[in-house]
Amino acid sequence: MNSAANPGGAVGAPTPGVVRRLAAFLYEGVLVFGIVALAGLAYGLATQQRHALVGSAGLQAFLFGVLGLYFVISWVRSGQTLAMLTWHLRLVTVDGHPLRPLRAVARYVLAWAWVLPGLGLAQLAGLKGGGPVTAALLGWVLFYAALSRLHPDRQFLHDALCRTRLITWYPPHRARSAPAP
Repeated sequence: MNSAANPGGAVGAPTPGVVRRLAAFLYEGVLVFGIVALAGLAYGLATQQRHALVGSAGLQAFLFGVLGLYFVISWVRSGQTLAMLTWHLRLVTVDGHPLRPLRAVARYVLAWAWVLPGLGLAQLAGLKGGGPVTAALLGWVLFYAALSRLHPDRQFLHDALCRTRLITWYPPHRARSAPAP
């Protein structure tokens, strides 16, 4: 198969297991926490925000945009965020090509299905406090991950809708040059 039809060997690459993808998801959360903290600080300083609830809609919109930039640029540039690189995951289209910006934006928006329904269900159930809301969110994340078992290639719903897929990917080995005499 030529490289134009199968760039980087992505078409036949295996789908990583759900446990591996959830581990990368958890690691991504740690990294995103740092991004959100720095971006929130920058927003607070720029807008002279003195109270967390004052201007919270603007902060949320700003953070949504910052996270969108992080994910979209990572996926378009290399198909990987830092967490995906660490766990040897790569995002490609179903035919194995790198993502273009519009598809990456669509995937970013649809990937919020990981958390928004869980938070909405917690709200509808009238759950209050960190423990019950976290339990509802965790339950939703596990349910959403389990839905991948229904897809023939074990992809998540947002990937199926965007016609993207996560693959197991190891970078090709580079030949080391001999040291100069």
